[in-house]
Amino acid sequence: MQRILGLIGSGNMGQAIIGGIIKAERFLPENIFASDVNEKTLTSISEKYGIKTTIDNNEVARAADILILSVKPHLYPAVIRQIRDQIKQNAIIVTIAAGKAIRETEEAFGRRIKVVRVMPNTPALVGEGMTALCPNDMLTEEEKEEVIHLFESVGKVEVVPENLMDAVTAVSGSSPAYVYLLIEAMADAAVLSGMPRDQAYRMASQAVLGSAKMVLETGMHPGALKDMVCSPGGTTIEAVSVLEEKGLRSAIIAAMKACTDKSIAMTSQK
Repeated sequence: MQRILGLIGSGNMGQAIIGGIIKAERFLPENIFASDVNEKTLTSISEKYGIKTTIDNNEVARAADILILSVKPHLYPAVIRQIRDQIKQNAIIVTIAAGKAIRETEEAFGRRIKVVRVMPNTPALVGEGMTALCPNDMLTEEEKEEVIHLFESVGKVEVVPENLMDAVTAVSGSSPAYVYLLIEAMADAAVLSGMPRDQAYRMASQAVLGSAKMVLETGMHPGALKDMVCSPGGTTIEAVSVLEEKGLRSAIIAAMKACTDKSIAMTSQK
């Protein structure tokens, strides 16, 4: 019998996961079952992906071998109360909400179950996500690999211990916002120098994309790559000196520390 992948919540992240999994042929469309409160959304994804849909979360919970909870964090308690007596005995529960510790999920279900805490980011929508993944000790090695492969459908995956999940929030989950600020600022500066805005956004975005790819594909230290661009007495080192003077590194470190602290506080308030 084919295993069933279920998703409760079919918003942008849920749809990105569905699309990536189907494209990578991890699951056939007929073996994916999704629910959502928005019937228009369900009609749209059913027509686009050919999957089974319903407005009834319990239908999905009863069918799923792997169940992804793709709803807002504040909805988790209500959704889990609704489905906790409906899930299969050996179902794998995947959570993708910030601040939801594995222990909290287990307690909400009222028993020890197979849980994988996952932190994706929004570039998953274009197949370039960075997902951190932490399974509890109930999963077999084969089950861990299965969940890893699912999220590799929408980008890269790193397995981390749960005590690093707050740092993951800062360096990966929230970081696209920092990069968008950088791109916007770079484009504004180009516009100030007379460049059309749409062209400025394209050039700044491609520069960021290419730079990140250089780090990933060469394996070189970012500092070494930076040095390669900085000719003695040239334009780039002039710009870098201003960024250092204005405290770019310190601002980024402080921002990420604040992000990490907020994530810790959100978890500890439960």
